[in-house]
Amino acid sequence: MTAIVASYKDAMTIKNVRDDLISTGIPGEKIKVDKDHFKVRVMVPERTKAEIMEILNRHEPSEIH
Repeated sequence: MTAIVASYKDAMTIKNVRDDLISTGIPGEKIKVDKDHFKVRVMVPERTKAEIMEILNRHEPSEIH
């Protein structure tokens, strides 16, 4: 498992990101949302990292790592 953290500009965007991740089959317990700092942290298997990065990038993060 690997963690991916993305920062966004507002709370609405992180809600949309979370909804997008869940709709693609990522379990809710693998997604952590920091509403105070507008960050989303996702724990994913290495083999699905590229797919998750694509989803996160759709929402135009200010930073991703």
